[in-house]
Amino acid sequence: MNETTPKISVIVPVYKAENYLHRCVDSLLSQTFQDFEILLVDDGSPDRSGEICDEYARKDKRVRVFHKENGGVSSARQCGMDNARGEYTIHADPDDWVDPTMLEELYGKAKEEDADMVICDYYVEEKRKTKYVVQKPSALDHETVLCELFQQLHGSCWNKLVKRACYKKYGVQFPLELSYCEDLYVNVCLLVNCINISYLHKSFYHYDQIINPFSLVHACPTSLLYQEKSVCKMLHLVMPQYYFDKVYPYLLWKQARMCLICGKPYTVKFVEEFGLLRSSILKLRIGRRNKIVLLMAFIISPDICHAIYKMRDIFI
Repeated sequence: MNETTPKISVIVPVYKAENYLHRCVDSLLSQTFQDFEILLVDDGSPDRSGEICDEYARKDKRVRVFHKENGGVSSARQCGMDNARGEYTIHADPDDWVDPTMLEELYGKAKEEDADMVICDYYVEEKRKTKYVVQKPSALDHETVLCELFQQLHGSCWNKLVKRACYKKYGVQFPLELSYCEDLYVNVCLLVNCINISYLHKSFYHYDQIINPFSLVHACPTSLLYQEKSVCKMLHLVMPQYYFDKVYPYLLWKQARMCLICGKPYTVKFVEEFGLLRSSILKLRIGRRNKIVLLMAFIISPDICHAIYKMRDIFI
């Protein structure tokens, strides 16, 4: 590895991850690609995560560790970005893992097409199966990709290799106010600019929705509802109005869904609060089940729809 300017910086925010951090870091150190660094950012973790990070740094010079007071995932990611030296950056969460050729193939695609961002597919690890999720945009211009981040594309930073210079050029930073969808926010800030995007129809990243009890997958619905509203407000501040108007129905839908999952008292003013969404339901790319439930909330009762969400596994 070139110790001053590695080709890729992999940023891993670490918090209460002692039970699965080894799996993540071992998979990164097993890459067929060699010219990279791993930045483990210990976000004031109260368990042995910080010690495990230090153990890796002692054994492998590609690993750099940063210990900081707990400030949330955004502050940890930004700490990693502030200290990254790579030509490109990518993020990995400590409860996930990656396949051995990920960095080699993403970097090869980036150099082949002089890309600022390379998007790839990913796996979702569920209780009984592994699901392959295709992330091909319908077009590779920045406006299309931006809008589709709110539809069929995932807003994550872990399936996107990004040229580090873009963050500096456009002044993009992770927002300390957000502990949810901070990766979506950052990708939006990048994609409002005319950057060069490539897509690789391969999957390397394993998104584990089971092992981490602190994951947002298991978060309190009321907390997620408030965070959805915060994300919407912050995106409105950074997005040109033309773009925001195009994605607003999806932001409103995510809030409406969480409202229905929460139930009373959040559903009391559902029709009034989400009335603007009613005319857009059939146009939304949210899946047939969710469209039906949303229509029922307006036509019949949001509280009945809350009961449906509780009875059936249609959270996502």
